[in-house]
Amino acid sequence: MRKRKGGEKMSQLAESKGIILFSRNYKEKDKLVKIFTESAGKMMFYVKGIHRQNQPLAPALLPFTEAVYIGTFKNEGLSFIKSVKNIHPFRKIQEDIFLSGYGTYLLNLVDAAIEDHQYDPTLFQFTQLALQKMDEEDDPQIITNIFEVQLLQRFGIAPIWTHCVVCGKKRGKFDYSSKFGGILCEEHWSMDLRRYHADPRAVYFVRLFSSISYDKINAINLKEETKASIRQLIDQLYEEYVGIHLKSKKFIDQMKSWEHVLKRPVTNEKSTENKKKE
Repeated sequence: MRKRKGGEKMSQLAESKGIILFSRNYKEKDKLVKIFTESAGKMMFYVKGIHRQNQPLAPALLPFTEAVYIGTFKNEGLSFIKSVKNIHPFRKIQEDIFLSGYGTYLLNLVDAAIEDHQYDPTLFQFTQLALQKMDEEDDPQIITNIFEVQLLQRFGIAPIWTHCVVCGKKRGKFDYSSKFGGILCEEHWSMDLRRYHADPRAVYFVRLFSSISYDKINAINLKEETKASIRQLIDQLYEEYVGIHLKSKKFIDQMKSWEHVLKRPVTNEKSTENKKKE
């Protein structure tokens, strides 16, 4: 970005890899598209005539799409897309209502976690990898849980998961304590009667999720009751510390009640030495 004489800003043509966060129609033929770019953070783009037939930009502006976007990137106001290249749709997420539910929630969390124009290539790559794993049909619930736990940092929350905050113990049964800002081992549960009273199995996996890397995991097999306990624990954390209520989160919570009507395709289980079992 350069400045003209007199302080007037002048935009430059730029390009960046980006992931579509969401879009909405604007006027009759145009669209506003929010893109999480690797080089400039989240930006809102104005795209004219997107509803015309054979619009070359259209495939790159679909939900759950990654591409390299070329255009005028502005620090303030709307930016503009001139052209695109290297379009990569997350096809399975686009085609599966269950996967798209989780994917939408994940992208909504990104939008809530950082300000527009905030440079965060680490979060971009983390988001990219989460969508890739989901598109490869790894368990979307677990992928989402890992994302939620590690995203807490972006909301300014840093619970201590590695050890008991009182004695430093690293193994055994633990529970989460808001009072101490981290986990308590079973020997010190009496120090906080208002601790979460979470399922110790859920605490174990949330501790694992807080530091695990997507590229080192191919599958995690958990019982449904354990997944429910993990969901409850993460919900408690988000309700207490973050306080956002997204429609996409409500949607995935409700999916359990009607997933038997629209069954997800059965996927082949992967077995690797990195596989985590209960």
